[in-house]
Amino acid sequence: MTRQFDDLQLGSIELFCLAAELGSFTAAAVAAGVTPPAVSRTVFRLEERLGVRLFVRTTRQIRLTEEGRIYFEQSRRALAQLVEAERQISGQRAAPSGLLRISLPTPYAHYRVLPILPAFRAQYPDVEVDVHISNRNVDFADDTYDLSVRGRAPDDSNLIARKLEDAEMVVVAAPDYLRRAGTPRTPEDLQQHECIQFDVPSSGRKLPWVFQVNGEETDLLTSGTYGTSEDALGGATLARAGAGLFQTYRFVVEQDLRDGTLVEVLQDYGGSTRPFVLLYPSARHVTRRVRVFVDFLVEKCSP
Repeated sequence: MTRQFDDLQLGSIELFCLAAELGSFTAAAVAAGVTPPAVSRTVFRLEERLGVRLFVRTTRQIRLTEEGRIYFEQSRRALAQLVEAERQISGQRAAPSGLLRISLPTPYAHYRVLPILPAFRAQYPDVEVDVHISNRNVDFADDTYDLSVRGRAPDDSNLIARKLEDAEMVVVAAPDYLRRAGTPRTPEDLQQHECIQFDVPSSGRKLPWVFQVNGEETDLLTSGTYGTSEDALGGATLARAGAGLFQTYRFVVEQDLRDGTLVEVLQDYGGSTRPFVLLYPSARHVTRRVRVFVDFLVEKCSP
């Protein structure tokens, strides 16, 4: 193998990554124990070698160019792999520790993640877990969460998305409601029924119900005089009380269906799913506590 880098070049890449992470040559100099001009000269030599500008510089700040962002992401991953390789072969692999901040939507928090957190902490007792439960999207640029679970992956190239599962949707109602109002046989029959609504937090619009009709997934807007927002479990509680029909994830009402508290309807049009995706930033150094939690959640929640 031909040698591509000398010690000086590897050090230059480390200083560049430090400046990119901290957003300042001065801060990078303090962290590395060198002078700000030394950092500036190092980055300039790296730009000369690559033939591209890595930073846009002003008197007040620096920011990565598009080429700089690509080089930073690849370099950061490569340096992290080198550090991890040294730890593994030297037997110095530290146990995961520190605070892990997670943002979860209400149903997935209560029925998927919270029940298995004790098992995770039994395996990694030095990791503290702080769970934020909300159906609103989080902005990793402004918030301090390590990762989140949401219903879809946003159009953000700076996020890594891991599919956890496609959760099956079901329409349910209490036996008392069905005795009073009758049982719908087709999705069109829902026009004559009380359908409990849920408002999408990001848009405020009513969430359409989904059905399989002639082998194709079809969205249907329903109507009703009961509405919920923010907490998607509120509709299931209303359904248990006999307020009307509600479409939710099967995992939310599995126990209710087993004990007869709720009854599934429109099974001939069932089978539609909605995804749950695990998201975390790619531009940050992925700590060991994040990495082991990602592996744990994928193992427990993926089919």
